[in-house]
Order: sequence, then C-alpha cells, then structure tokens
Amino acid sequence: MSDPVLADNFKNTPYWWERTPRPVIKDIELPKETEVAVIGSGYTGLCTAIQTSRNGLDTVVLDAQDAGWGGSSRNGGQVSTSLKPSFKELSRKYGEEPARELLKEGINALKWIGDFIQEEKIDCDFKRAGRFYGAHSQAQFKLLEKRIREQTAGLEMDVDLISKSQQHAEIGSNFYHGGIVHPYHASLDPARFHQGLLQRALTGGTQIKTKCAVKKIEKKGGFFLLHTDAGTMTARQVVVATSGYTGAATPWHRRRVIPIGSYIIATESLEEGLVDELIPKDRVISDTRKLVVYYRASPDRKRILFGGRVSLNETDPVKSVKPLHIQLTKIFPQLAETKISHSWMGFVGYTFDHMPHTGNQDGVHYAMGYCGSGVSLSSYFGTKLGQRISGLIQGDTVLTELQFQTRPFYSGNPWFLAPSILYYRLLDRYLR
Repeated sequence: MSDPVLADNFKNTPYWWERTPRPVIKDIELPKETEVAVIGSGYTGLCTAIQTSRNGLDTVVLDAQDAGWGGSSRNGGQVSTSLKPSFKELSRKYGEEPARELLKEGINALKWIGDFIQEEKIDCDFKRAGRFYGAHSQAQFKLLEKRIREQTAGLEMDVDLISKSQQHAEIGSNFYHGGIVHPYHASLDPARFHQGLLQRALTGGTQIKTKCAVKKIEKKGGFFLLHTDAGTMTARQVVVATSGYTGAATPWHRRRVIPIGSYIIATESLEEGLVDELIPKDRVISDTRKLVVYYRASPDRKRILFGGRVSLNETDPVKSVKPLHIQLTKIFPQLAETKISHSWMGFVGYTFDHMPHTGNQDGVHYAMGYCGSGVSLSSYFGTKLGQRISGLIQGDTVLTELQFQTRPFYSGNPWFLAPSILYYRLLDRYLR
C-alpha cells in the first residue's frame, strides 16, 4: 500500500537536481603531478580552485562522487552570516578584539557572496529576501528583543523586531510569538550556484576528476603523494575541502568534524496563491528551537521546502518524510493534505566549538566545519584559502589563528549525537 503522504511522482533525490542534474564532466586521466590538489568538489573546493587556477597554479580537483554530489547541491539554499557563538562567548575565550574580528568575518561573508555572484554573473536565483527568525515561545521573543537592544558596538546589524500581531505580514502562521527579520540574509538555488562555480573553475583551467576517491595522503619531503582509485598523483600543495563528508584519508580532520545529517522535503506544486499566503515576502525562515527547522519557498514560488533533524540517528530520507511533514503542518495547517514530491538528506559539518575552521596542518591546507551556514562561509573561506595558497594578502583571515579542537576518543563517528538530540528535544519542550 502506498504512503498517502507521498506524491505519485515521489523521488528520494534533491528537488534541486530536477532543474540542475548532476554534471557530466569529461573523464580525464589522473595527472601524474600537479601544483595544487584539492580533495572535494563542493563550494569550498571549487572556490579554492578558481583562485589558484586564475593565479597560474596548475590545479586538480578530486572527488569520490560526482561534482557537488554532497552538501553543496543538497542544502536549503539559505544564505546567512551565522557564526554560531555570541560575542560574549568568543570574548570570554579569545578576548574582545579577536571576538569582534571573528564575528566580522561572518558579516563579510554575507556581503561578499552577493558581490561575488554578481561579478561572476552566476545565474542561481540569488535574492536578498531576508530571514524571518521566529520565536517559538513568549520567553524566546523577549530574548530576541533583548538581543536587538544590546547589540555589540561595531557589530550592529539592521534587524527588525516583529510582534506576534505583525507576524502575518511575514508568515501565514500562528505558530510563533513574533520574531525578528534580518533583511540582508538571502536565498539561492544551491545546485545552480554549484554549477556556476564548476563552469568557472573549468574555464579557468582547473582539471576535475570525479569518482576518484583519495585513499591515502603521504608526505614525501616537500611533496605529497595522493593514492587514489585511479592511481597515484604527486602534488606540491594539498587542500582538504570535504567538511561533513571528511573520511579516513584525512584522519586528523576527521577527528575534528562532526557529520550531522539534515533532512529536507519538498511539497508538490501548490495551488496558485497559497505560497503568497504562507510566505508573502519570500523570506527564508528558521526559529529559536534548539532542534532547528528551516524552510522557504522554491525559487519559482510553487512549493515549500522544509528541512530539519527529526531522528536520533541517521535514517532513510523516505522515513523522514512523515515526521518532517508533521513539523511542517504544525506551522502551516493549510498544508495538512499536501503531498511530498521529494525527500533527501545531506551532511552538515559541525565542530566542537561551533566555529568554521581554516588553516594548515602539517603542510595540508583545509577549510571546513561551517555548522549549518555553509553556503556563504564555505564559498568565502574557500576563496580566501585559494588566495593564501596563491600568495595573496587578501586571503588572510583571523580564523587561521583558531585551534581546531577535537575530543578524546572521537574518531569521526558521532556516538554522542543521539543523546544530544534527545536533550535538545527536552529543552525545546520544557524550557520555552
């Protein structure tokens, strides 16, 4: 018997792949040597490669799957600043001035990505639609109100407070107790954005070999040997750009990135005018719950895309449809009878200090761990990494000074994830 929630044409692949199928890249022989080898062909890896290739460095990008198969074509397409820790937390840890500089990098990334997309003429439905951040309780609304009043000098952002009586101008729902609007947050089509980066990397001279997993990296004097499915390649510089998909070939990085599955559904096409009722200003939306949900209209404004974490452990995207649909209809009861056309998941790269990290470990460059804000941060820090490798001063960032932390007994398998999610569920339920 078929699941009544699933549309007749249901697919367990990303909605974004309908318009932008996974790219078919002409297969190449694995080069014997290169100046720069980049592991990972998502936003980070391609933005790094664009810079190194344009600055005259022979660059090869390797990926175990198709180009952009991972998080870069599976995310929700929401673009924010979102460095997770607060100024107070970072000041306590690093001091006030370093904290200020760290948080400025998140602000810089949000501005930079819009300028970059315009300069590169990437057709990806980029729009500064703004974000509505809903308060799931009256207490949370009071905290948002306090946050606006007490913004840190030099880090002020234009933010609008939206009361519960005003929120229908932002969202066709009574679920929230008001919220705030970040007017400069944005949205895009993530697969289209990736396709644009891919084209610019190839045009700039980058070689890309897909379905070529790196099994081992071996340091030999001033060179690296990359042992892959297709043979061995020598490189002067190596970049690890795998974030939530970091594997056994780079154990040091794997011990520092926590892969967390995020699950997304897309509704079938909705009747005309319904999306205008639900999300009238085309905002991207998230809320104050610890177990975050995020949602938006599709770029053609015919569907709602809704994502979040709905299970203690990783699960089949087909199994996540019902719990996500329940969450969706709690917010939008108007969609109770709406069926789901697509369901998929991707891994988010989290870190123990909730900060992105970029730097160099024993000669190997890296940028990863964007903690759910990867569209802007991965592109920005990937670009900066490529600039640093190319010897350009604009690649400098305060993030290279941060220690990339791990924990005892952690080797890449987040055994602590299930109890953490259960704890957050309890917080969301009882500490409102």
